[in-house]
Amino acid sequence: MALPAGLPREEHIIEPQVDVTGWKQIGKEITEELERIPGKLFVRQYLRPKYVNPLTGEIVIGELPVRPIDKGIAGPGLLAQIVIDKYVDHLPIYRQAHRFEREGMKLPVSTLADWISGTCHLLEPLYEVHRKLVLNSNYLQADETPIKVLDKDKKGATHRGFHWVYHAPVNRLVLFDYREGRGREGPKECLRNFGGYLQTDGYAVYEDFDKRTGITLMHCMAHARRMFDQALDNDRQRAEHVLTEMQKLYAVEQLGRDKSLSPEELHALRQEQSVPVLENIKAWMMDIYPQVLPESTIGKAIGYSLKRWDKLSLYTTDARLQIDNNLVENAIRPVAIGRKNYLFAGSHDGARRAAMLYSFLGTCKINNVNPFEWLRDILLRIPAHSVNKLEQLLPNNWTPANPC
Repeated sequence: MALPAGLPREEHIIEPQVDVTGWKQIGKEITEELERIPGKLFVRQYLRPKYVNPLTGEIVIGELPVRPIDKGIAGPGLLAQIVIDKYVDHLPIYRQAHRFEREGMKLPVSTLADWISGTCHLLEPLYEVHRKLVLNSNYLQADETPIKVLDKDKKGATHRGFHWVYHAPVNRLVLFDYREGRGREGPKECLRNFGGYLQTDGYAVYEDFDKRTGITLMHCMAHARRMFDQALDNDRQRAEHVLTEMQKLYAVEQLGRDKSLSPEELHALRQEQSVPVLENIKAWMMDIYPQVLPESTIGKAIGYSLKRWDKLSLYTTDARLQIDNNLVENAIRPVAIGRKNYLFAGSHDGARRAAMLYSFLGTCKINNVNPFEWLRDILLRIPAHSVNKLEQLLPNNWTPANPC
């Protein structure tokens, strides 16, 4: 396994155990070992000498740099690491506290929680800029995922809130929006000014958008495909037939990615290869549906797809559109993993802060941006950054202030 050339090298020269004085070197063997120095805490001191003008008595002192949390002891690198450990690597705060204690610094869980809250307070204006940018896209994929939330009004129990997720594939952005319920009110408010393509699963709440002027509702092929996969035990022959045909559709998409086709080329390929397959599947389902029990698993799969077939096929009309919602489901995956580790959000405000952080960190992932480097840099810059230029700090636009 070749180790990355960009990693720093620490050379250790091992000479033979015999005396080689006067010998001629004819080459060398190089053996590489991947090693790591664990991260460590350190204290950055700001020393500011004071001076007095002997004639006027005026006293001057150097000005402290702007810090992420005013009068706080946490530097931007520490704050960034705490956030990344929890929301990217799913390490609960109490485990982080144990690790810091092993390193010689006892930090209460409440202090770490306050630091995350302070970090989010600093990022709120950037989140609003990010939200507007996502919702101004003309193609969004939407999905939702539950999150348990401690509720002071429900002693001994948790509230089931939801993160609604909006992914803009063309602009490579993702937005998490926390709502206390799964009703239509959340997406209705969030998308009140949206116009363009909205790709969703078959959840009834999204059907309202089909009646909205300026919105074209489309559906997710993966969701339909999943229903036929579930029908294999009920009617293997028919389910396998549809799955085989659907696989041809995905083969076209893979071909487009492998060949890095232009939008025009991908559109032509879909028209040539995908559209006939879609027409054949629809004709087959219309012929077979009267022959199966509507309440059987295969009947439900066919009924679901037939009702939505035009919206499932819509992706072939525009090369920007995706065949399914897998990209937004990928964006949701960190939330699902996090649920298994830190179990719940401490409050509704905590769930909203998590939505903000997942939005930024998810966008970092989509754009192949190192989330720690991004967040550390932003925490240094945002306190003094112009409000009118905040968009420059978003992960998809970010350029490090001091590139390493």
